Amino acid sequence: MAVRAVRGATQVDVDDRETILAATRELVGQVLDRNELKPGDVVSVVFTATRDLTAVAPALAARQLGLHDAALICAQEMWVEGSMPRVVRLLAHVETERPREAVANVYLNGTEVLRGDVPPVPPPPGSAAL
Repeated sequence: MAVRAVRGATQVDVDDRETILAATRELVGQVLDRNELKPGDVVSVVFTATRDLTAVAPALAARQLGLHDAALICAQEMWVEGSMPRVVRLLAHVETERPREAVANVYLNGTEVLRGDVPPVPPPPGSAAL
C-alpha cells in the first residue's frame, strides 16, 4: 500500500462557523468518496484557510466525519494580492492502492479555477518553443 497526497479546496460565502464546517465536511467527504477511502485510510491532513476566515478551525469538520486517528493541523494560507477570498484548502496524505495518476483531487464551489492560474514552464533561453 502506498501513501498518496490528495489536494482539495472549497470556497465559502461568509466567515461563519457552521458555513465553514459544512463546506469543509463536504470537501473532506468528497475527497474520501472520489478516492474510495475510509477515515482509517487517512494518515494526515493539512488544512489552510485564507486570512479572511477566522470563525473556526476547519480540522474540526474532519473530526466530525470520524477522522479521529489522523494527524490534523490548520494554518493560515499565505496571502497573495488578488487571490481568491474565503477559501479552505487541504492536503491529505492517504494510504491507498491507487496509482498516483488515479488520485482524484477535489475542487468545489468555485475553486475549480485555482489550478488554471499556473502558467506553463517557459522554454529555456535560446531553445525553440514548442
